[in-house]
Amino acid sequence: MADDIKIALLIDGENVAYKYMKTILDELSVYGIVTYKRIYGDFTKPSMDGWKNLLLDNALMPIQQFNNAVGKNSADSALIIDAMDILYSGKIEGFCIVSSDSDFTKLIARLREAGMFVVTMGEEKTPKSLRKVSDKFVSLDLIYQDTVKEEEKADKNKKPERYKSRKQKRKIDTEIIADIYKILTEDIDEEWLNLSELKNRLVKLHSDFDNRNYGYDKFSYMIKDIPDIEIDERAGEGNIKIIYVKKKNKFD
Repeated sequence: MADDIKIALLIDGENVAYKYMKTILDELSVYGIVTYKRIYGDFTKPSMDGWKNLLLDNALMPIQQFNNAVGKNSADSALIIDAMDILYSGKIEGFCIVSSDSDFTKLIARLREAGMFVVTMGEEKTPKSLRKVSDKFVSLDLIYQDTVKEEEKADKNKKPERYKSRKQKRKIDTEIIADIYKILTEDIDEEWLNLSELKNRLVKLHSDFDNRNYGYDKFSYMIKDIPDIEIDERAGEGNIKIIYVKKKNKFD
């Protein structure tokens, strides 16, 4: 994504915990500039007190929605209406919907139909329908947990970044590995594939893919732990290393 893409951040405050605020903003900084910051919910509830304490420091605009029905999230309809209003304003190129609620699946599909880049952020409970409909899904609780663990160990263990990222690694899904192999073998004209291109193609197949979900700070670290992949690190401009990969030939 371009660095200057303008993004509207819309948070379902009744569905996501306030502790993820820093994680949300850190993640969005990778994709572009957040020009809208809105959070929806019934701020008269004690459960929203955590979010209220973050409004000023994070320039969040609260959108008050009273619950008119028991058990119904009042934020849903207001967030959807605002999203469509922002879409038709023509002032942004992307959205970030923060919620684990599958009720937003149709909204995200509609935004993408209009040419918007959509990032969804939610917890592990997020249903597959919401994960797959987005351009990119970010699992907040997994990233948050890993960040907290690293911060807690920072003063005690001054070990290399790669060691720390591998220590808490999780088993990589066989489907992910199979698709990595498929991508590396489908381009018969190119023996080597740029690592960044490999990741871009993988995310297109799995919008919820994130190497950090498996305990790897970098995609390159994960790739090095997958068997039958050959890696070639080449010098780029300014001595920046560019990594290329290919599937090993079974006869090598």
